[in-house]
Amino acid sequence: MEGTLFPSKPIYPIPITRPPPLIPPPKPTSTALLPPPSTPQSPPFSTVHFDSLLQHLLHLSSSHNINARKVTGSKYPSLRISADSSQKQLQPTKNGNLRSISVLEFDSESEECDGSFEFLSEKGKLMVNSILEQPLHTLTSFFDRSETELLQLDLTGLLKALDVTGSWQRALLLFEWIVMNLDVTNVKIDNQAIELMIRILGKESQHSVASKLFDVIPVEDYSLDVRAYTTIIHAYSSSGKYIKAVSLFQKMKDSGLSPTLVTYNVMLDVYGKMGRSWSKIIGILDEIKSRGLEYDEFTCSTVISACGRDGLLNEAKEFFTGLKSQGYVPGIVTYNALLQVFGKAGVYSEALRILQEMEENNCSPDAVTYNELVAAYVRAGFCDEGAAVIEAMSKRGVLPNSVTYTTVINAYGRAGKMEKALELFEQMKKSGCVPNVCTYNTILGMLGKKAQSEEMMKILYDMQVNGCAPNRVTWNTILAMCGNKGMHKYVNRVFLEMKNCGLEPGKDTFNTLITAYGRCGSDIDAAKMHEEMIKAGFSPCIATYNALLNALARRGDWQSAELVIVDMKSKGFKPRETSYSLLLHAYAKVGNVKGIEKVENDIYGGHIYPSWMLLRTLVLVNFKCRNLAGMERAFQELQNHGYKPDLILFNTMISIFAKNKMYVRTQEMLNLIRESGLKPDLVTYNSLMDMYARGGECWKAEEILKRLEESGGKPDLVSFNTVIKGFCRGRLMQEAVRTLTDMTSKGIQPCIFTYNTLVAGYAGQGMFSEINDLIRYMIEHECRPNELTYKIVVDGYCKARKYREAMDFISKIKSVDDVFDDQSVQRLACRVRERLES
Repeated sequence: MEGTLFPSKPIYPIPITRPPPLIPPPKPTSTALLPPPSTPQSPPFSTVHFDSLLQHLLHLSSSHNINARKVTGSKYPSLRISADSSQKQLQPTKNGNLRSISVLEFDSESEECDGSFEFLSEKGKLMVNSILEQPLHTLTSFFDRSETELLQLDLTGLLKALDVTGSWQRALLLFEWIVMNLDVTNVKIDNQAIELMIRILGKESQHSVASKLFDVIPVEDYSLDVRAYTTIIHAYSSSGKYIKAVSLFQKMKDSGLSPTLVTYNVMLDVYGKMGRSWSKIIGILDEIKSRGLEYDEFTCSTVISACGRDGLLNEAKEFFTGLKSQGYVPGIVTYNALLQVFGKAGVYSEALRILQEMEENNCSPDAVTYNELVAAYVRAGFCDEGAAVIEAMSKRGVLPNSVTYTTVINAYGRAGKMEKALELFEQMKKSGCVPNVCTYNTILGMLGKKAQSEEMMKILYDMQVNGCAPNRVTWNTILAMCGNKGMHKYVNRVFLEMKNCGLEPGKDTFNTLITAYGRCGSDIDAAKMHEEMIKAGFSPCIATYNALLNALARRGDWQSAELVIVDMKSKGFKPRETSYSLLLHAYAKVGNVKGIEKVENDIYGGHIYPSWMLLRTLVLVNFKCRNLAGMERAFQELQNHGYKPDLILFNTMISIFAKNKMYVRTQEMLNLIRESGLKPDLVTYNSLMDMYARGGECWKAEEILKRLEESGGKPDLVSFNTVIKGFCRGRLMQEAVRTLTDMTSKGIQPCIFTYNTLVAGYAGQGMFSEINDLIRYMIEHECRPNELTYKIVVDGYCKARKYREAMDFISKIKSVDDVFDDQSVQRLACRVRERLES
């Protein structure tokens, strides 16, 4: 080795904070060694940063929720005015479609007024003006003071006047006060007032408020019209209270009222959201036909969307074909719904076929169409192709919207390509497309998984600058961050602060809580949240079951996971790809290959749709079980279905091939990476180094290390440890120490694995003097040897049949390493005696 005066004695790294000596010392002494930095194990993220993040979110939420307040002093404490309800807004649906059932289309008179309020008496007009002048938080006490006067007025007229002026919050507070006070006098509020209040809340999309209000007001005691019933049913549906929606629909029919097409459309939406309700949907369609009503585009699109939620691809296709055979001409909304079905499944080839059919039928694609095409690409693993659609849209005169960008950003985040996701986020803002709360939530979720609290605070600041209010999903994202062992108290704290900010937990919140508690290892709290969700009026859904499966998969409880799947099916739910994926991970956690094979047979046999996610999961779980044959078949099936493997899959395949020294197959994977337009990353290079190091080709491993550096990559501790291991196995200790020096010069400090590798290399060559020097150095610089370190040395002595020297070495351990425990010393001594007797 160049510069070494005594080749038998290696020269250890010199501290990078000092200039290297002109002539290296002839013998490795502890004073010449580089002290490793203090690197204590840190929690998943800094609690200090997390506290700051939480405070930042609290401030941002509070500033937007300044008008949010509980209605106090009444028998309805659960009512809360939504924080984002200061003005009516038509929000896009998840796929970007602005046409939503939240705007119920009834043929009724237009509520218009010239501001004269001729339907009110003079006293009534004065009262309306007085109500409008009062701050919201003083209204209840104002009503109490004006009780005598109020009860003498036309209360329904007052509600109508407040609605006309756009003061629906005041109308709600007045309505609640009226109900409370009329209950006291045993006088029922009239039907007209109730119908008006329902219409007001429906028009303002205040579904959560409406559902809570009519949880406590016995609707069945009033003779309401079809429109009122339909609006309440929709409010229940929008709040996730599907069972109540179904019950109210039946009560409406029992009362003798005939549902309109709008009512039926709402019920189709209810059953679609509930899931496992295909037979119910067919029943509604038959009922529509028997009543002589004609399907409209919303009817058709809702049915197809329901198929997409349950993964019923064939049913969606058959329903669509049946519509066309009956002379129905699909419109853009129906086509987009069909695209969504195949987009969710990642069947981009079918999505492209639908797009072609649209163009042939002169049905021009809109932004929603392209959004669904993007979703189809990314679900099949084609993130870059999905991003390319953004440019194609612009060329065709269709501007990408926030949904388009968010879909691709989310896909990059899931694929681990955070840099590309953030680049696209910046491109989105530069293009003039303003991020919405969904975009910000996606970025926050991506950063949260990496525990980048400081970067998350920057995103919250960006939300504040753009006037974007955090919503329940934002808080759910922070809750999900707490899903780590030891973070149990943070889950409770974030949940409490969320409610204090005026955000009521929804079904998604409860599902997030179940997952978070499961990750924290608190199964009792996870089960408790499941019970709390049901008490809150939310029905468990696929996401709820998946949250439970997630918790079970993390601890490898595949027996319980199987019972969850059985329970889902018994209750009419059809497990989705995520459900089966989590079941597979539960099997893999404990190496249950037979369980994996059982699901494999169902996938390959056509009983479970072979989506990109499931085939990808099969590759990963078989890797965990070191099942090469299972990995190869899953990878081949993924390619056969036209899906695109991501870099994680390629690296997984390379890793298993490397461990089995399958050089040809490894090269095939490298070629596929390049053909796919991807670039090898650090994991790829580390796997290649490991393959050559295992195969005794240590110089080839170092060549890969150099190639990584030449390509602009930055080797990590694993990279250098792997090359050091290769040289140690090749009995080239001076080259191993040279690599160690190179590593430390780049600011990468050795770990216990590094030192144990060197100890094993020296022991294999009987260089026990060098081992003693190295151990003293480790102790002096706070990288203490562990029991494995001493075991390697003892085994080296025994292999050389130097049992006396081994016992002598053991007897001196405590004098050198005073914190090494006595039980470990005794185990080492027993090990020598056993070897001596064998």
